[in-house]
Amino acid sequence: MGEYALGQPVARFEDLRLLRGGGRYIDDMALPGMAHGWVLRSPHAHARIVSIDTAKAKAAPGVLAVLTGADWQASGFGDLPVPGEGRRQRSGMFSPPYPALATDRVRWVGDYVAFVIADTVHHAMDAAELIEVDYEALPAVTATADAAAPGAPLVWDDCARNICFTHKAGDKAAADAAIASAPHVVSQRFVISRVTAATMEPRGCIGQYDRAADHYTAYTTLQRAHSFRAQLARTLRVTENRLRVVAGDIGGSFGMKSAVYNEVALTLLGSKLTGRPVKWISTRSDAFLSDAQGRDNVSEAELALDRDGKFLGLRVKTTAAVGAYFQTGAESSPVVNIGTLAGVYTTPAIHVDITAVFTHTHPMRPYRGNGRPEAAYVIERLIDLAADQLKLDPAEIRRRNVIPPSAMPYKTALTFTYDSGEFERNMDLTLAMADYAGFEARRAEAKGRGKLRGIGLSNSIEKAASPGYEGAEIRFDRGGTVTVLSGAVTQGQGHETVFKQLVCDRLGIDPKDVTYVQGDTDKVFFGEGTGGSRTATIGGAAVLAATDKIIAKGRRIAARMLETTPEDIQFDGGAFSTPKTNRRLTVQEVAKASLEPKNLPDGDEPGLLATAVFHNPAENFPNGCHICEVEIDHDTGTIEIVRYSVVDDVGTVLNPLLLKGQIRGGVAQGVGQILMEQIRYDGDGQLLTGSFMDYAMPHAVDLSRIAIKSNPVPTKTNPLGVKGAGEAGCVGALPAVANAIADALSPLGVTHLEMPTTPERVWRTIREATARA
Repeated sequence: MGEYALGQPVARFEDLRLLRGGGRYIDDMALPGMAHGWVLRSPHAHARIVSIDTAKAKAAPGVLAVLTGADWQASGFGDLPVPGEGRRQRSGMFSPPYPALATDRVRWVGDYVAFVIADTVHHAMDAAELIEVDYEALPAVTATADAAAPGAPLVWDDCARNICFTHKAGDKAAADAAIASAPHVVSQRFVISRVTAATMEPRGCIGQYDRAADHYTAYTTLQRAHSFRAQLARTLRVTENRLRVVAGDIGGSFGMKSAVYNEVALTLLGSKLTGRPVKWISTRSDAFLSDAQGRDNVSEAELALDRDGKFLGLRVKTTAAVGAYFQTGAESSPVVNIGTLAGVYTTPAIHVDITAVFTHTHPMRPYRGNGRPEAAYVIERLIDLAADQLKLDPAEIRRRNVIPPSAMPYKTALTFTYDSGEFERNMDLTLAMADYAGFEARRAEAKGRGKLRGIGLSNSIEKAASPGYEGAEIRFDRGGTVTVLSGAVTQGQGHETVFKQLVCDRLGIDPKDVTYVQGDTDKVFFGEGTGGSRTATIGGAAVLAATDKIIAKGRRIAARMLETTPEDIQFDGGAFSTPKTNRRLTVQEVAKASLEPKNLPDGDEPGLLATAVFHNPAENFPNGCHICEVEIDHDTGTIEIVRYSVVDDVGTVLNPLLLKGQIRGGVAQGVGQILMEQIRYDGDGQLLTGSFMDYAMPHAVDLSRIAIKSNPVPTKTNPLGVKGAGEAGCVGALPAVANAIADALSPLGVTHLEMPTTPERVWRTIREATARA
């Protein structure tokens, strides 16, 4: 099936169904007798709950139940999942309990106070307004930089200075010595803003309890169905075989939907108490109050260089927010990808000191890139600052420090060991695409139009597909058509397309004969799910292994039917044949024949089906180069991206259309964070950016055409040679756009501008710089 072969730009098979309204999102699902839930949320960032009176709400029209923290405690269910087990870990990590509903204290604006169940969602919302809660307001801390300061209000009384955990990595003595003796040291404080995922589809769930079978079913938005079931089962205090978890179509996640949220557990308890399925769907306003958020780091960074611009040492001290509660997965964001700080460079000494802190804000989660964009931003901004100080071209200073291909495998000074990559070639290809050499002429032309033009470069690298497992199953039915089941869960990336491509390419069948199944723990036998740019690597390798098993069994059956040995059977183009005869059998014919015992070799069971679990022993490292060109209006501070170029290395390219979609989507999210996105609170912890009137999102008009080329260097860490692609665009975009803006403002003496670089912030910076001149 050449047109569907790996490497071909096959359009997404999912899109026709979705565009025709055939999506099966949570809000599309309706069960017989279904009731609706609504959450009453805290209006305070920090307060003691003195009393709750639910009498009026319970008597309101259509109300079936009103649940409070006391009801949750009486249910026999446990707390929501948190990192580790127990309150304090061997590492010193403080992991407080996470109740589904607050009992004595609320800890952020949006915290869960009560859950109302009614026959309609509007009745539930109306009744929630009748709940009378007496709060005693308490002091709050929302700024990450202030959380560990002496005297700061405590989020948890027994967590000193709000410090959740600390983490150190690298060689402190070597980094300190390099910085102390270096001819040049550049330093900068970087504030990486807090953002929210703002997924196209808000969160939602349906909880259903079957009293006769004593069995629970949760329909919800997620990324990892089987691990989600395991965590939720612990909360419900039931065995996993008494719980089914189902995900339909999912409209984006970016890490946010991967947690077991309060509402899932509450709908299941509500169903058990009312005898009806209970549905909860977030509104956009509710999402701003309840979704976990991302980023929010403050870093003090120093880079030491010799007189020729060679990097000698890097030292970074970071304070990272975890929010009011410590969600499972949040422990990874500040630390798991700090190796990205090393970049693609030969820096011999690096040390990182990280402090994770609680604040009276939303819980934090991994967000697209999960620490990689933050780390890339720090190192790539430092390099531009160093280039400015040493009067070197930004491309030249990088060239002097880049790791050559001949050094692979290369162990960096900070946790990562790169197996492959052509980093300087990436940069050279991108410089040519972007016409870097002709930029100064474009800058001069823009100046004549009253514009400040700048260009920014970033070399990006990230860890993808951390060691783990993934499962896949291929089943031929009696008619010769195929069902492919995968433990990966798509949120819009196109898994169905690439897995069908792989199966059709390997087995020589038509995609119209293939059905794809995911996200149902009662149907898919095993899976770790999606996240960390792992699906093509681990999920794809599992599908590949399953096709190998199908071919091997098919070869044995064909050999019996063609009266020869398996070694004489060739498989090509979807058919088994032997050079000893002119007979051939298609894989569909073999599948049908496999159900007849006479065609089966000794030891083989009927049916042509296979399961496979692929274990990924080592991560891979997608990398690339981004160059962004901007123009800034001197009078208004408005930034326009006028040119954007990317060269990526994601190893073997399975589908260039899907790859470019992932790169462009990641770039858009990086652009959004640099130019406009920011979650903000006032001094009392009230959310100031609670709607799209206040929280700005990037539109198509905010982007230029994004030119993308690939420089694939296949990795040997998996049989397909692929590297992760889902987060690469975001990793490269943050520093590239920020460097371009700084370069545009450099004629005014401006070297750094904090994100988001809104027109107001840029306008004020220009005014202040002009006044100083």
